[in-house]
Amino acid sequence: MRTALEIVDNVPEGVGMQRTSGESRIRFHVRDGAARLDRLYQQGAAKIRLPRPEPGRPPEAVLINTAGGLTGGDTMAFEVEVADGAHAVVTTQACEKIYKSSSGPAQVASRLSVGAHARLDWLPQETILFNRARLSRRLEADLADGATLLALEAVVFGRIAMGEVVASGSFHERWRIRRNGRLVFADDTRIDGSVADIASHPAVLAGGRAVATVVYVAENAEDYLERAREAVGESGGVTAFDGKLVARIISMDTLSLRRALVPLLAVLADGAPLPKVWHI
Repeated sequence: MRTALEIVDNVPEGVGMQRTSGESRIRFHVRDGAARLDRLYQQGAAKIRLPRPEPGRPPEAVLINTAGGLTGGDTMAFEVEVADGAHAVVTTQACEKIYKSSSGPAQVASRLSVGAHARLDWLPQETILFNRARLSRRLEADLADGATLLALEAVVFGRIAMGEVVASGSFHERWRIRRNGRLVFADDTRIDGSVADIASHPAVLAGGRAVATVVYVAENAEDYLERAREAVGESGGVTAFDGKLVARIISMDTLSLRRALVPLLAVLADGAPLPKVWHI
């Protein structure tokens, strides 16, 4: 009996298949002096769970894709709003998996809104691309005066421990962050075609298989520069200017990536622990 992955791998190009879609929206606000859930909407394969936070910690939202992965033509959309003065942490239940595509890219869109003097820690776990996967991912964030955003996106091009090689496929990631409507950070990454060959170029990933981008937008972002560089070490680079800090980490595998990423996030979160699902 063939596995589901073997069946998908043998579907001819262009054959129509049922597609996964999902949308979730969540809003936090301040009530009785603490950040609390205000609204929650979930539809399709996109679900949200709210584990009980530790005393004194902000609420956590865990995003879940009940489809167990994405492939060409699948769509997922997430919206997170943190109202004035609130603080929330959003993560994912596990690493997202992007499988071989036979009909265009999987599309993932995240829209974040952070109110005045509020804070959002957007900390999804890594996305894993398989051979011939196609992914288009975009993140848009709108920040008000005094708002703080810690945002992470990471991708792994095949798991070395499993012998996976992403010889071909496509990956497009787009970031747009605005404060009071003014663009403060824009970034586009596009790898299309012979992924392994492109990633091996010294100006791209220099042979690395896992990459993370971390953006910290805050009024005092520059104050974290030296500690952030110490945390990242030789695994990447960090710069800070105009109220934002940007770090890029490149590693050979997920474990090596996390060894640099976790200390960096600890610095930018002022020592606060990562969401529990990161340690399961």
